[in-house]
Amino acid sequence: MPPGPEVPVQVWVDGQLFQAEQSLLVEHCGFFRGLFRSGMREARAAEVRLGALSAAGFGTALRVLRGERPALAAEDELLQAVECAAFLQAPVLARFLEHSVTSDNCSLLCDAAAAFGLRDVLHSAALFIRDGSHELVAQLELPEARAYVAALRPSTYVAVSTHTPAPGFLEDASRTMCFLDEEEDAWRTLAALPLEASTLLAGVATLGNKLYIVGGVCGASKEVVELGFCYDPEGGTWCEFPSPHQPRYDMALAGFEGRLYAIGGEFQRTPMSSVECYDPATGCWSFVADLPQPATGVPCAQARGRLFVCLWRPADITAVVEYVVQMDKWLPVAELCRSQSYGHFMVAHRDSLYVVRNGPSDDFLHCAIDCLNLVTGQWTSLPGQFVNSKGALFTSVVRGDTVYTVNRVSTLVYAIEDGTWRLLREKAGFPRPGSLQTFLLRLPPGTTGPVATALPEL
Repeated sequence: MPPGPEVPVQVWVDGQLFQAEQSLLVEHCGFFRGLFRSGMREARAAEVRLGALSAAGFGTALRVLRGERPALAAEDELLQAVECAAFLQAPVLARFLEHSVTSDNCSLLCDAAAAFGLRDVLHSAALFIRDGSHELVAQLELPEARAYVAALRPSTYVAVSTHTPAPGFLEDASRTMCFLDEEEDAWRTLAALPLEASTLLAGVATLGNKLYIVGGVCGASKEVVELGFCYDPEGGTWCEFPSPHQPRYDMALAGFEGRLYAIGGEFQRTPMSSVECYDPATGCWSFVADLPQPATGVPCAQARGRLFVCLWRPADITAVVEYVVQMDKWLPVAELCRSQSYGHFMVAHRDSLYVVRNGPSDDFLHCAIDCLNLVTGQWTSLPGQFVNSKGALFTSVVRGDTVYTVNRVSTLVYAIEDGTWRLLREKAGFPRPGSLQTFLLRLPPGTTGPVATALPEL
């Protein structure tokens, strides 16, 4: 006979009764796992009393364990959630808090996580503070939280342009990654690319403060580079790792939840829908769920610990889909009907995705930006157009509450405020020709390098 429905456990917290599935509590909470598997009398009881927690905090914990994403705006809500995550030993709740860090709550979460020993939440909040303003540090109350933040390194804006493999006897000194020295307003050389590496139609992503390059091509026949390359800024060293099982180029590469995802792409001039996942711990690639359709060069972004891509469909439709690791599925999120042109990408900030496209119509000197609010599911268009001088496409990265955009002409830094981008300052443009890939890395203290000189366009 099939098993009957699970009898819920009654949990009393601060005078309030909750009902929850025992399997849910055991799977996600070390406290309940130890309780129900202990063999003690309490393990056989249908009722549990927790006197050390708040009812509101436990209610938040249950909602998160069941897959909800509650908005925790008030300070007491955040503190109660941190307390529950620590007491219940609930990694899912802790990860939810990690992805909830904003400039509004980072100092509070950093202090609370330090007090309750939630190291991952502490680390996430501290990194956000380290990349933000000095006012965020000043808001910290605990000395151990301030010390933790001070020991971290800020992230640096790094870029690499298009390069193909170079024969050793024709080594090209321009085949380098560069970082933005904001104090000196100059791009400096960080490291030379390996001779065999290609950034032409390659997937480029960071994971665990390392840079990964996968699937570049060389030659008119678009021969795929057979190896992947990983750069570790700690020692300034490169190492090789296997390429995906399916050779591919012009893919999206994303570092997400401790793994790399090679999404879509093309091989032998045929677009693909397949997706592969690379685990750096095992050094192995494996196939996961296919995209809903074949796609090349798909824009990709992460918001609130969720992975999203944009797909382009007939009749000028932009479709946003999300990959859910636990289900191994791509789920539809939203669609937008908008005339498209060349050069789409996407960035995320808090609960919003910003889809950037050249336009309107066939105007390649401007970029239009549409914003998708993930909570309401509503689209809005940002006011004004973002000028793209000389027709050069720009690329963009979000750090904290700022957006860094760069092309050959200038690096523009915007503040994200109430769903709009407000220009803060202008820095030097990237002095190399070719399409750009940009990302953030935390470089060792004292990292320097020669100023990257401008080169003529090919």
